[in-house]
Amino acid sequence: MKKLPIGISDFKKLREENFIYVDKTQYIYKLITEGGGYYFLSRPRRFGKSLLISTVEYLFKGEKELFKGLYI
Repeated sequence: MKKLPIGISDFKKLREENFIYVDKTQYIYKLITEGGGYYFLSRPRRFGKSLLISTVEYLFKGEKELFKGLYI
């Protein structure tokens, strides 16, 4: 059974240690390919802003093994 990622904001740790992850990489792909400019990530506290940035970081680092089975 997969574990709940309470307090974890590192994408690599989340994927490697078999935590539950809701795949939002489709939206990251859309964000990267469709637009330029600046984006303001306005969300309440504890709603995954750090995890989103961590996911984008590993994507641009080219760590493909972390994204197996995900949209991107």
